[in-house]
Amino acid sequence: MELRHLRYFAAVAEHLSFTAAAASLGVSQPPLSQQIRDLEIEIGVNLFERSSRRVALTAAGEDFLRNARAILAQAADSVDRARTIGTGTTGILNIGMTSSVLVGPLGFLIRSFEQRFEGVDVRIHEMAPADQIAALKAHRTDLSFLRSPPEDPDLVAHRAWEERLCVALPAGHELATGRSVPIDIFRTERLVSLRLESSRFADEIYQACVLRGFTPDIAQQVREASSLVSLVAAGFGLAIIPEFVGRVGHPDVTVLPIDPPFLSADVYALHHARKNPVLNNFLDMIRREAPRLAERFRAA
Repeated sequence: MELRHLRYFAAVAEHLSFTAAAASLGVSQPPLSQQIRDLEIEIGVNLFERSSRRVALTAAGEDFLRNARAILAQAADSVDRARTIGTGTTGILNIGMTSSVLVGPLGFLIRSFEQRFEGVDVRIHEMAPADQIAALKAHRTDLSFLRSPPEDPDLVAHRAWEERLCVALPAGHELATGRSVPIDIFRTERLVSLRLESSRFADEIYQACVLRGFTPDIAQQVREASSLVSLVAAGFGLAIIPEFVGRVGHPDVTVLPIDPPFLSADVYALHHARKNPVLNNFLDMIRREAPRLAERFRAA
């Protein structure tokens, strides 16, 4: 028994006419009649009472019709679901990130994606960079956003948007009224930093300072970039932060660009080489919209 047998049977049962059923199906009447007869032979009972004047369902046919309609509806639902999953319009997308990435364009991009693909459940997982890599490799997440992605043969990284580094300093600092801050200020100023052992990004900043000929005097180390701004306000030292983290304003902190430009805080999307359709749709949107949205953030 095949689905076409059920479709043919349901059409005849609906029209109670082999001629009308054949027309609705776009087939000729003799093959339709033969298909119905083959179905009855396979089942072992008559599904229709036939006469020269009328076609009617038998009791067995009425019961079979209810089940046939249910099977056809389930088959149609299965096709629709496979199609939506295959095109990435439904499913689950797990994204790993740090809070410092979320304060930039990413939150708006995720919301825009949810509105465009209502059948996709986007789940945000805020975690440390090392934990993000572990979650990706264990397939607990589909995608991560990092500023300093590792070189890993199992993972693919591409830049999602550009972001500069800035210095956060107390509003009363002598350089706070200027237009920029020289990176060499950290030859004499204390630095508050993300934890070097858990942040590849923080370690890159530290090593870049060493290459310029000085070792930063780190006053405190924290896990979250947002905590750096609070430490600066409290007078623990200055901080080197991504520019969009500086948008989360503090009344006692001024954020200025570094002159000359010092490294970058560019954000990268990191994922497995083999992507699912939902992830493909999200990455396509990132490529189209993230750079423009980052520029809008920068100009605001």
